[in-house]
Amino acid sequence: MEGSLISKAYIVSGMPHILLAPDQSPAWGRLRKAYQELADDIRREEADLILYYSTQWLSILGYMFQADPRPEWVHVDQNWHELGSIPYQFAVDTDFAGAYAAEVEQLGYKTRLINYRGFPIDTGTIVAQKLLNPDNRLPAAIVSCNMYSEKEETTRVGQAAARALQKSGKKAIAVLVSNLSNRFHIEKINPAQDRLSSRKDDEWNRKILDMLSAGDVEDVAQTVRQFAREANGDQKFKGMWWLNGLLGQTNHFEGRVYGYEPVWGTGAALVGLHPTAPVQAKPLESTLGSEEGSQAEMVEELTDFEHLTMPTLRPAAPTPAPAPAAPTSAKSPAPHFPDYEIVSKTSAEPVGTYPHARRYGELLFLSGIGPRKHGTKEIPGIVFDAARKVVSYDIRVQTRSVIDNIRKILEEAGSSLEKVIDVQAFLTNMTADFPGYNEVYNEAFKNIRPTRTTVEVGALPTPIAVEFKVIARP
Repeated sequence: MEGSLISKAYIVSGMPHILLAPDQSPAWGRLRKAYQELADDIRREEADLILYYSTQWLSILGYMFQADPRPEWVHVDQNWHELGSIPYQFAVDTDFAGAYAAEVEQLGYKTRLINYRGFPIDTGTIVAQKLLNPDNRLPAAIVSCNMYSEKEETTRVGQAAARALQKSGKKAIAVLVSNLSNRFHIEKINPAQDRLSSRKDDEWNRKILDMLSAGDVEDVAQTVRQFAREANGDQKFKGMWWLNGLLGQTNHFEGRVYGYEPVWGTGAALVGLHPTAPVQAKPLESTLGSEEGSQAEMVEELTDFEHLTMPTLRPAAPTPAPAPAAPTSAKSPAPHFPDYEIVSKTSAEPVGTYPHARRYGELLFLSGIGPRKHGTKEIPGIVFDAARKVVSYDIRVQTRSVIDNIRKILEEAGSSLEKVIDVQAFLTNMTADFPGYNEVYNEAFKNIRPTRTTVEVGALPTPIAVEFKVIARP
């Protein structure tokens, strides 16, 4: 795209099985073919370099940048040495390595340019390079993954890459080398029968891939901590924070999932992201917040209170600070609870200024949810006359639609219908509608058994006959 610092971005698995043993497993073979599609895409892209961030090149203090113009060696993965060796040779853009390191230094983080023979390049970067850019058509730039950095710091390092590109006058293809879930089989398996080591991991991987296929990069970055906890994300899936910082922290992308398969139990995916708006760099001063690097985020992570979910999340508006209280002895600090608005992408749009749901602490509070469908004013099971007056309606159809909308909202929030603990139901005609409503309610909640209150109301905001208000566990 004209005026964009990033031509295209990819998320790829760096498992050596895909490069060295694709014939041993149908799943690995499919990923190898998908990699070829990505390589063909890259050949058609106009870019000055290919920028790698791999969760397998770990640094402890600060960040390292490959600055050897032509690193060459023979690599054997320490965990999968039986697969064989990988000879490699890179062409590295050393000028960009220096520019990128300088931008990261301005953030206050330690940097080191690596330029000596035999310094090992990690397996993931080698696998990606051999399959995406084997002839070194594009020079490479490679930055390490700090194993202790958290969201703010990792995002800033991604933003620094964009500033380095802007100052260098270059356009890049960005490659994040990372698995999704990273839970390995702990016993030897038959490669031909490889599978995801956990059904739960697979469910979470697919949620992430659904979001990426929609191009929702920023939304995925907001889910990283919960995904890491629930699905054992690769290096906490922090590479997504780096990529989001580099790409401008927006959802302005077209996404495509080229492949998703198990590799020794892990969730290995190949995803392409094409910008629909130019990717630009954020000025240094606009990226510096009040937090002191990653230290504050480390505390936040350790307290483990923030549970971000699948849909678009917006922090609640801050409330005014209360007047200082008189000092008391041995007073415990007030507990901190997460407070987020949740706006569904699949349920009917709100008819007022309110979100579909709000998470506070360990509870999800849903607004009143009716039967309308997403993206339309259609009300299922209702018949209007020419004057738009209700002629008849089917309470069973409307109740099923209400429950379906609630299910969608809960699932997007990382919950489910099975976690509902309380229901308040509103009917506009208790005498006529209770039997049909109750029948459909029992179909959905017979085995869940939340508490329930059903009341009759004179009217609801739109010409619907039923609405539910729900409380659920995340």
